[in-house]
Amino acid sequence: MTRNYAATISTVALMIAFARCERGGEAVRHQSDSAFAAVQARGQTVMGVDQYASAHVFGDLGDGGRIVLDADNLSDTAGIVAIRHHMRDIATAFRAGDFARPFQVHARVVPGTSVMAARASTITYEATDRPRGAEVRISTTDLAAVAAIHAFLAFQRTEHHAADHEVMPHGAH
Repeated sequence: MTRNYAATISTVALMIAFARCERGGEAVRHQSDSAFAAVQARGQTVMGVDQYASAHVFGDLGDGGRIVLDADNLSDTAGIVAIRHHMRDIATAFRAGDFARPFQVHARVVPGTSVMAARASTITYEATDRPRGAEVRISTTDLAAVAAIHAFLAFQRTEHHAADHEVMPHGAH
C-alpha cells in the first residue's frame, strides 16, 4: 500500500511539474527529477505555497544565514500572504527547536537540525516581510551553531534547486 501511495504522489507531483512549464527551462529541467518533484509536492502541502510559483534563497552569512521565499508574481496576493504566514510559523517553530516541517518536506532528517535544536537558545530567528514574500534571518555567535546552520542551508539549496543569493530581475540595480 505504501509503495502505491508513493507512486501516486510522485505521479501527481510530475503532473503538476508539467502543468507549470510557464516557468520556462527551469520547470522543464526539474520535471524529470522525481525526487525534486516529490520535495516540491510535499513542500506545497507543508508550506501551503505553490513551489513552482515561488522562489527560495538559502544564503550563508558569517553569523548564520537567511531563508527567503518570494512569490514569482507580485499580483499573487494569496501566495504572498501564505508565504508570510509560513515564514513566521517557521521562525517560531525553529526558535523552539522544532524542525518537524523540514523533515516533512524532505521526508528525512535534515543536516544541521539536531545541532540547531540542541543550541536553540543561542540562535535567533527573525521573520521579516518582503514585497513578494518573507525572509527568516538566522543568527548566532555560537560557531558550532553557525556550522550547523550552514549545513542546513546547503542541504536546502540542493534539495530545492535554489540559489544562495538573490538574482536581480532584468534591469534592476
